[in-house]
Order: sequence, then structure tokens, then C-alpha cells
Amino acid sequence: METYFVHPDKSQEKALRAFLKALAVPYEKKKDEPLPDHVVKGIKRGQDQLKSGLGKTTQEVFRKYENL
Repeated sequence: METYFVHPDKSQEKALRAFLKALAVPYEKKKDEPLPDHVVKGIKRGQDQLKSGLGKTTQEVFRKYENL
């Protein structure tokens, strides 16, 4: 058995539930839990670094490591 995590918006959720019901696929719905404080602080720190110009684009990172 496989587990799939999906993140539908409100309109997609209704269609997804109907689809799963039509196929008789069992599912459970869990509400999002808030992120731990250390994760929120890390995200904020990363956003601040990007704003101050310390970030790199994906393309820059790929160019740096493409010849390794």
C-alpha cells in the first residue's frame, strides 16, 4: 500500500473526495498542524537573508555545481 500526501485547495478538495469515494479508496483528512517555532524562525531568517541579497537563484546554484 502506498501513501499519498496531497494539498488541494477548497474547490479541488470537493472533487478529490468525490473521486476517492467513487473508487472506494479509503482516506483520512488531517488538519494542518502549526509549524514548530524553530522552523518558523528558520524560514524568517532565510527570507531576511534573501531580502538582503544573500540568496542565490536555482540557476546560479546549478551552474556552480554542474561540472563536479
